[in-house]
Amino acid sequence: MPHPDAGTQSETVVETAHAKVNVALHVRGRRDDGYHALESLFVFAEHGDRLTGVATDDGAIDLMIDGPFGAALDAGPGNLVVKAARALQAYLGQQRGAAIRLTKILPVASGIGGGSADAAATLRLLVRLWDVRIDEAELAAIALDLGSDVPACISSVTQMVGGRGERLARHHVDGLEGMAMLLVNPGVGVSTARVFAGWDGQDRGALDATRIDALVARGHNDLEAAAMAIAPVIGDVLAVLRAQNGVVLARMSGSGATCFALFDDDAAMADAAMAMRAAHRDWWMMETRIRIA
Repeated sequence: MPHPDAGTQSETVVETAHAKVNVALHVRGRRDDGYHALESLFVFAEHGDRLTGVATDDGAIDLMIDGPFGAALDAGPGNLVVKAARALQAYLGQQRGAAIRLTKILPVASGIGGGSADAAATLRLLVRLWDVRIDEAELAAIALDLGSDVPACISSVTQMVGGRGERLARHHVDGLEGMAMLLVNPGVGVSTARVFAGWDGQDRGALDATRIDALVARGHNDLEAAAMAIAPVIGDVLAVLRAQNGVVLARMSGSGATCFALFDDDAAMADAAMAMRAAHRDWWMMETRIRIA
């Protein structure tokens, strides 16, 4: 079966699976269905994993994975890219297939929505490849069945997210979009389930995302302590980030272990990244900006 870039005459479509970052993540309680009730401000990086695809006529979903973190993933039916493709096929009664290449640039299981972003990018890619008409609510429902973060990753714009991920509202914070952002992962994976199980059960109040200074002063990630109990190196990453010049905010994203820092400008971010790479050669880093929709 043809793969993208293999010289087929079919149109090749490209999508970026933008990294998701929780600027703040407040856990408000545990729901009766076992999920946690969350309030979070999601932003998305300009960069992320890359998906390319070509349509095929045999109904097969053929996935090839490469990239720096490609070896950590299986290309079989359990992969979220394949699950997303099959879910869209089933919903549409679509008989067409696709050959998809996932270039895995983001670390796996790292709190920046890599798998969720890949699933969302797959849905966007296939809607374009197959030239189908589907409204936003229908696509969001398919996305939610794939994972709590997938609906927000469909649009990959700054938004307030509530419930377990089903309540989404586009959100603007003056000065936030376009900010320089450095992502840092210490090379350890943490289980989302274990981190949530370690949450201390304390409701620390609603998230105020009206201004950047409110996010800095009163925002937090309620999962940081639980994640650091599993992987203490997260605390080391945060300490190093917070010591850099020009840092506006440094915090863990999602359930970890990736942390992020927002900077006054690109130059301050570049200086911090250079210093940190020299001192911590085994840490993964990405210099990017918050995506402007």
